[in-house]
Amino acid sequence: MNTTPMETPQAPLWRRLLIRGGKRFLRWSGDFEAKHSLVATTPVLDNGTFDWVPRLEAAWPEIRAELDHILEHPEDIPAFHQISPDQKRISKGDNWKTFGFYVYGKRVDENCAVCPRTAAVLDTLPGMRSAMFSILKPGYHIAPHKGPTRAVIRAHLGVMVPKDWRNVWIRVHDQFLHWHEGKVVLFDDSYEHEVKNDTDELRAVLFIDIDRPMDKLGTAFNRLIFWLIQASPYVRQPLKNIQAWGRARGR
Repeated sequence: MNTTPMETPQAPLWRRLLIRGGKRFLRWSGDFEAKHSLVATTPVLDNGTFDWVPRLEAAWPEIRAELDHILEHPEDIPAFHQISPDQKRISKGDNWKTFGFYVYGKRVDENCAVCPRTAAVLDTLPGMRSAMFSILKPGYHIAPHKGPTRAVIRAHLGVMVPKDWRNVWIRVHDQFLHWHEGKVVLFDDSYEHEVKNDTDELRAVLFIDIDRPMDKLGTAFNRLIFWLIQASPYVRQPLKNIQAWGRARGR
């Protein structure tokens, strides 16, 4: 089995400048999106915002079983920055691993085939843009950062949560949240957030980005945002890296 880590060379200057400029535009657009949002624009949202939350929570046992299966070979799961080099500031070593199913609407068929029940549940969620297992090693701290756009709302399903759940948390703006197995938390990742696993166990969530419900003007605007993001290196490079990683491991 090939366990050689994928290299993450420095991105070309033009690409870094393009992504940096794009992120600035997306954050600027957040005020417009807030005005046209049909749901709360607070850092944390109520689970009643989406009617699919109970269905996702009910699927936890099957999702957990598939996570357990891929964790039998953790060396086959890449670190976040090995897939998305733009995450090198907050993803170090092999402390934060990801197993992607969708990247801004682009399906990763080879990974969905490995976890078919998880993929089947994801396919039922309207407006689902991105999805992955996010696996955090004991003791790791994801530094404060902000997501690129308010066009999506982030959902985390607690899949594997340390017994000492009070010492593993995510801070979103000024609110601290804790995960529980089989339960969803919803938040706006365009607010500053950070994560700390101050336990001696893995923490794993099913990480999902869902379209923010908007009025007609806001929906049209966000379609443009999604088109720009999908066409950018911010999405294209991770998709290439996921495919290369899968080929190297026979998927």
